[in-house]
Amino acid sequence: MELKAKGSTSIKALLLEDIGVSRLVLSTILLRLHCEVTLAMNGKEAVDLFLAGKKFDIVLFDKNMPIMTCPEAIVKIRAMGETDVKMVGVSADNHAMEPFMSAGADLFVPKPMRMEALGPIIQEVFNKKKNEMA
Repeated sequence: MELKAKGSTSIKALLLEDIGVSRLVLSTILLRLHCEVTLAMNGKEAVDLFLAGKKFDIVLFDKNMPIMTCPEAIVKIRAMGETDVKMVGVSADNHAMEPFMSAGADLFVPKPMRMEALGPIIQEVFNKKKNEMA
């Protein structure tokens, strides 16, 4: 499912979250930050999107997803040569940072995710994309 913010910055975000309330909160924050949001329900869906040629500027992964965990998905996506996409692990699990970082994530942010935490990350992705276009 794709969601678009009014006046989108053209930052394409993929959100992997299987819990409805968390998905709603994170997608709302991303939309407020003017991102175009695509939702995936598990790691396999994310991998399939990349295999289908979809491009994203940032991917936010919850750790424990059905079918394929997000650290597994990160390994597979990185193996496809997707090195420019910012991959962010997000979890309430205090021990989740290591599996994400070992898999190739760029960053780990503990839940609950807040606008104050995500805003600077999106700004960094936007600045990088803007510089690449210049």
